[in-house]
Amino acid sequence: MVSTQAGGSPPALDRGEFREAMSFLAAPLTIVTARDTEGRPWGFTATSVTSVSLEPPLVLVGISHTSSCFRALSEAAEFSVNVLGGDQRDLAQTFATSGTDRFSGVHVTDWPNSTVPYLSEVGVAFRCVVTSRMPAGDHTLLIGELAGLRRRQVVASPLVWYQRDFRTPI
Repeated sequence: MVSTQAGGSPPALDRGEFREAMSFLAAPLTIVTARDTEGRPWGFTATSVTSVSLEPPLVLVGISHTSSCFRALSEAAEFSVNVLGGDQRDLAQTFATSGTDRFSGVHVTDWPNSTVPYLSEVGVAFRCVVTSRMPAGDHTLLIGELAGLRRRQVVASPLVWYQRDFRTPI
């Protein structure tokens, strides 16, 4: 077991140890969507999504600099966070797969008065206006202020990422 000493620097963890340790932190699965400057839709499966503030309502999304969606999201003025339910493993897998048309066969709708897409089949979607971008290691953190909320249905159980696999608690 690795521990830190008070007043000293923490021992260095290698990337594999850190990744393994973080796999025990269950995270909700979402799909983050946006459009690039040419109007093309982009989206990826994300676990690095959390609320930041209630007043104003702010959401944080972390995106890897190596993501195929990085350029589109780093330039977008808005994005959507689509919360996945336990019955949407296939959708999560589709948006986590590189080199495919992630939007093929997926029901997509644009928010009213916006070109930002959301996934019509999810139970909850948030429309966010980007308020800031912050580099953090190999990711950039996007902070978005909630500009819209859509609830289609009650999600019976969430879809989470735990120990590098899709899981449905309960």
